[in-house]
Amino acid sequence: MSRTNRNSVTVRVPAKVNLQLAVGPREADGFHNLVTVFQAISIYDDVTITKSEPGSGITIAISGDHKHGVPADATNLAVQAAQLIADEYDFVIDAHIEVKKSIPVAGGMAGGSANAAAVIVGLSELYDLDISREESLEFGARLGSDVPFMITGGTAIGQGRGDQLTAALSRGTYHWVLALSSVGLSTPAVYQECDRLRAGLDIAAPQTSDALMQSLLAADPKAVGLALQNDLQSAACSLRPALTLVLDVGEEYGALGAIVSGSGPTVAFLVENEEQGLDLAVALTSSGVVGNVARAFGPVPGAKVI
Repeated sequence: MSRTNRNSVTVRVPAKVNLQLAVGPREADGFHNLVTVFQAISIYDDVTITKSEPGSGITIAISGDHKHGVPADATNLAVQAAQLIADEYDFVIDAHIEVKKSIPVAGGMAGGSANAAAVIVGLSELYDLDISREESLEFGARLGSDVPFMITGGTAIGQGRGDQLTAALSRGTYHWVLALSSVGLSTPAVYQECDRLRAGLDIAAPQTSDALMQSLLAADPKAVGLALQNDLQSAACSLRPALTLVLDVGEEYGALGAIVSGSGPTVAFLVENEEQGLDLAVALTSSGVVGNVARAFGPVPGAKVI
C-alpha cells in the first residue's frame, strides 16, 4: 500500500437539516425505521488531520465557536472513524485530528457525524488509500446513521436507520435561518419521549412525502416550506417547551416553513431569499426568544478536501 508524502490534510464538511423525518414504530431492538430527507447546508466544520510521531496514536483537539461539550478523547466519533480505517486497512495510524467547530453540538445538525465523515475522506487522501465512495458510505454507516449523508451531501433520502441513501431529485437553492440553542438535546431522550407520546397508538411504517419531493423538483420554496415534517418535533417541544415559542415567532415573522432539525433543539426556518433571511435573523434576535442565530443555504456538497 503506497503512502503519500503529504503530512497534513484539511477536510471541510457541512451541517445538515432534515426537511422530513418520518419515524416508524419502535422495533424489538429498540431502534426505529426512518424515512428522512436530508439537505446539507453551508455551515461547516474544518477537520485537519496531521501525521504525528510513530507510537503517538490517534489524538484529537477541538476548537472553534461550538467546542464546548465535544469530547477530546476516544469517545469522539472522529477518533472512532480513524480507528475503523486503521483496522480495516491493517495499519497503525499515528495522527492528530484538529476539529474547528462551527456546527452546533447536540443540535440535530449531525456535527459529530460530519466530523467522522471528514476523517474517512481525509485519511483516504492522506494515506493514499483510494477508498471508494461505496466503501466510504459503508464505513460511515457502521459509525452512525447520519455519517453516510455527510460524505455525499446535497439533498438525499435516507431509509432504514437513515443510512440507506438515494439522491433526491431537487432543483434550486434554499435559504435557511437557524435558531440555535446553547443547551443541546439528547437524541435517545427525544426518541424515548416520542415513544411515550405515541404509546398505545398504531404507528404506520414511514413513507417519503410526495408533496415534499414534488416541491423540491419544482424548486418551489413556498411549497417546500409547507411540506416540512418532523415526527420528533412534538417530543423535542415536550422536553424543551420554549421551542414551540421559537417556532411560532419565526412563522409570525414570515418564514415559509419552520421545523425542528432532527432531534433538535436547532429550529430551521426556510425563507424566500437571502434578504428575507437577514430580516428574519434580525427579528428573531430582537424578539428575545432566540439567543443565537445563523444563516445558511443549501444544498451544498458533502465532505471535501480543501
